[in-house]
Amino acid sequence: MFRLFTILLLYFLITIFSNSVAAQDVTLPYFLEAAKINSPLLKDYNNQVQLNRIDSLRINASLKPQVNAVSNNYYAPVIGGWGYDNAVTNGANISGLIAVTKPIIRKENLDNQYELLHLQNQSLQTGTMVTEQDIQKNITSQYITAYGTWMQYSFNVEILTLLINEDAVLKKLTESGIYRQTDYLTFLVTLQQQQLIISQLRAQYQNDFASLNYLAGIQDTSFKNLAAPELELNALPGIEATVFYQQFITDSLLLKNKEAQIDLSYKPTVSLYGDAGYLSSLAIAPYKNFGASVGVNVTVPIYDGKQKKMQHNKNDIAEATRANYANFFKSQYHQQIAQLLQQLQLAQQLINQANEQLKYSKGLMEANRRLLITGDVHMADYVLAINGYLTAKNIIKQNTVNKLQIINQINYWNRK
Repeated sequence: MFRLFTILLLYFLITIFSNSVAAQDVTLPYFLEAAKINSPLLKDYNNQVQLNRIDSLRINASLKPQVNAVSNNYYAPVIGGWGYDNAVTNGANISGLIAVTKPIIRKENLDNQYELLHLQNQSLQTGTMVTEQDIQKNITSQYITAYGTWMQYSFNVEILTLLINEDAVLKKLTESGIYRQTDYLTFLVTLQQQQLIISQLRAQYQNDFASLNYLAGIQDTSFKNLAAPELELNALPGIEATVFYQQFITDSLLLKNKEAQIDLSYKPTVSLYGDAGYLSSLAIAPYKNFGASVGVNVTVPIYDGKQKKMQHNKNDIAEATRANYANFFKSQYHQQIAQLLQQLQLAQQLINQANEQLKYSKGLMEANRRLLITGDVHMADYVLAINGYLTAKNIIKQNTVNKLQIINQINYWNRK
């Protein structure tokens, strides 16, 4: 009964494994592209850029004459000698005018407004690139995690296939009296443990794969195999050239722009105005009260309680805060890169050591398997050899995954 169950389980696992391998592998770029397309934050940044374009058009529109229709109508009756003084109210005031205003904007003020929009777009572009880096890091990290589980699953299916093939030989040897029943049961326990490991890894892989789809905004619950992630350690640029440091530079320019705007807001302003239409108190010949007027408005700031200096002081404090964050980022950046490079070196050393151990473990397992046929090996020794091989292989796979994760973290900082 157990043997029938084992054969059916092996057939089931091999069928799934073969179908997965036969199907086209899902690659890392597929998830990265989907995540960027589905990201609401990237769409938000794009919409904010479009809003700034509209603001730029509004600035252009504000330079043109502004035309408005204005109508003010007022009547103050005097009844029985009671009412407002006609000398003040004129009794009535009726107007229907077309008013035209034209602000005279200094070129330096206009340039400052355009520069502000440009810097805001630059900040949005930096935010977009940082978000893309975050997406790439998070998706790649989850992809590596899922791929590591997939490697473990695939490897353990291969080991199970090997053990079931050995089961057929060992059963005959046990029936022939070459091995004791207890030896055979020891082997069956190892085989059952392997089946349990595979079931756990399959469930874990499905969970990891679902999490990967979730992060990328993909609706998919199928069982697919992942292609090996093609990751290489990229050369890091100078810290000032990274996209992460660009935000500090842009923030500094924004503060300088604000500084200039404070000074410009205290310079005299001039605007022209004119109107034409009907304006009358209805007192004398109201039918003749059609006309026009023109004028100039001039505003010269004189004193506002030293608010200009206060605004400059606030800007200086903001600049000092920005500089503190920038210096702290530099310190953390260099420390983190040095730590990641050290971890990468240690991971590679563990892989190299495990590969050396794997050669001996594999040789010992194969030697014990050959001796198994003739009954010249203790079952406990063969099981130990199998476990030694599995341990070495797992160490290599775990550290390979760890190495890829470290490379992913280092590459996160290489965006210019």
